[in-house]
Amino acid sequence: MTPVRLASCIALALAAATAHAGDVSPQKATNLGAVDVTAKLDEARNSLSPDTGSSQYVMDRQTIQALPLGDSTPLNQVILQAPGVVQDSYGQLHVRGDHANLQYRIDGVLIPESIGGFGQTLDARMIQNVKLLTGALPAQYGERTAAIVDIATRTPSKDGLGGSVGITGGQFGTVNPNATLFGRSGAWSWFLTANYLENDVGIENPTASRKPIHDHTNQVKAFGDVSYLIDDDTRLSFLFGATNNRFEIPDNPGQSPEFGYLDVTNFDSARLDERQREKTRFGILSLQGKLGGTAYQVSAGQRYSGLDFTPDDIGDLMFNGVASNVRRANRASTLQADFSTPLGDSHTLRYGLYTSFERATATNDALVFPADAEGRQTSTVPLDIVDASRLIARTYALYLQDEWSIGEKWTVNYGARADRYDAFRPESQLSPRVGVVYQPDDGTTIHAGYSRYFTPPASEMISPTSIAKFQGTTNALPNDGNDTPLAERSSYYDIGISQKLGNAWTVGLDSYYRHVSRIQDEGQFGTALVYSTFNYDQGKVKGDEFTLNYDGGALTAYFNFAYNRSVGKRIITGQYNFDPDDLAYIHDHFIHLDHDQKYTSSGGISYAIDDATRVGADYLFGSGLRRDGLVPNGDTMPGYFQLNLSVSHDFHLMPEGATHAQLALVNALDRTYEIRDGSGIGVGAPQFGPRRGVFLSLQQDF
Repeated sequence: MTPVRLASCIALALAAATAHAGDVSPQKATNLGAVDVTAKLDEARNSLSPDTGSSQYVMDRQTIQALPLGDSTPLNQVILQAPGVVQDSYGQLHVRGDHANLQYRIDGVLIPESIGGFGQTLDARMIQNVKLLTGALPAQYGERTAAIVDIATRTPSKDGLGGSVGITGGQFGTVNPNATLFGRSGAWSWFLTANYLENDVGIENPTASRKPIHDHTNQVKAFGDVSYLIDDDTRLSFLFGATNNRFEIPDNPGQSPEFGYLDVTNFDSARLDERQREKTRFGILSLQGKLGGTAYQVSAGQRYSGLDFTPDDIGDLMFNGVASNVRRANRASTLQADFSTPLGDSHTLRYGLYTSFERATATNDALVFPADAEGRQTSTVPLDIVDASRLIARTYALYLQDEWSIGEKWTVNYGARADRYDAFRPESQLSPRVGVVYQPDDGTTIHAGYSRYFTPPASEMISPTSIAKFQGTTNALPNDGNDTPLAERSSYYDIGISQKLGNAWTVGLDSYYRHVSRIQDEGQFGTALVYSTFNYDQGKVKGDEFTLNYDGGALTAYFNFAYNRSVGKRIITGQYNFDPDDLAYIHDHFIHLDHDQKYTSSGGISYAIDDATRVGADYLFGSGLRRDGLVPNGDTMPGYFQLNLSVSHDFHLMPEGATHAQLALVNALDRTYEIRDGSGIGVGAPQFGPRRGVFLSLQQDF
């Protein structure tokens, strides 16, 4: 067995002092008020979710508002400030060498990810705090295990109505109005927020130019949380959200057509008109509270996600030999139940279940040209081929674990999880988990853990392809292969230490190693901005993280640095998407995965000049994702550094509340950097990072 290497950490990063609502004991009173009851129930809900043995990084609402774009910051950009998180094109994130595989929870309830990814679905304005859990996770957490994005939603803290309205505007045609309304009356409480975003950089620019061509986006997001206190020990809640995002696919000028269409021999690639629409809706009904000494939460929910890609028929045919109208839809119905029961003074038993039922459809209505055996076009008259598929996937999981407090310094959390995934065929696994925390003194925390993981393929990303239908066309697939993605199975080891230095400093080190069978990856195959899952037979992932945090009251700062290495060998599913020469090389050699970035760093500083004025800065650094070299993924993209600056001030112009103004300078040095160059295993097109932009946010509270 490969030994675990020591290093990097429990970073309580930006906010060592961040407090979850349930971390504060409720006030004791003979007759509890609504606020006291809510705090009591929040404490009960928090007791359902242990993190013993894992690494966690917490960002509270104040931390998010201190980012240059404040509440207008997309969720994926918020998470990028955590250690070991790597940015990719289309808003994708990679945590600890994994491709996607993130699990999103809202108030403890798992929500299946949408086809377009939650980076552009959830809104930072709904967040009270967000916790990123990584490492050897307890048995409660399954399905997506690269990291848990655990969101605690905002709730009103007093009776009456409140809220805010505001707008963010700036360069690249950015307009982002928003409104939030919250309140409490008797047993009822509610929080509602919605915003509209419009700009001219909806997707990363495929060129180094300052302004992309044909890249307009319109996005609408809404979220709501309505709760009713049935009694002092029981709460009924309904969470819901909706997103409707429209994108123009940016053009890359100067490209030469490879195919002829009827009597047309030339086409200006700067005039392509491809578009994509992404929709997501979800609703969750939860009954939560305490029954005797047992805390519980039972939730039933449904998530719908849809994607429609509309090609430029003539242009796509002439440049790619195929113009595909792609439609994908996935509807997931879920049931989740979690329980926590204290056993004496030193044990807490946690147990529960999770089930989901998914219906997924994928349609590819493609125009193609006839072709000979060598792939050469034999006619300029296109053919229409429809390739459609349906998938039903069922997921079942049970877990049982015990958190054992041994004296004052040791805590052990051990248990097991049973998973079954049934789509094309049934797959299952029993996964043991164990995590240990040792606290020799108030300033030192050492953790270690082992977790066996079972990761089903993302059902929303599965799109079986009919190889036979496209034979003899310009969209003929180069190789036959296994069309069924497989569940990933891995052993995860994690060890780390967190040390307080005085009252203001916290330093952390953490190291992880993962040995994987059937390691999953995702690639963009075609012009639609949608990913498909495939498997390598073997994978190895290892890395280290270092964090340093300072909280001096008016001055706060954080620094994260991470090393990662992710490799895979032998592609065993989805082989038809790859060049035969690449497949032959990968069959006998480990290669770097396309999302492997050797070094990643983030950091920031914020200073409160007075109670009303604050200045800040943050940065992102990456040594570069992979690209093709002498071998597949054998080279790296150039490194990049992005610096963002901000200044904010609260004006007291109205008796109803403060007027908050925040000026942001994104990519202040205007460094041009390329995230992708279009080469690499599963990489679709080149993308560049954002150029310098100035943005102003105005927010009025009431």
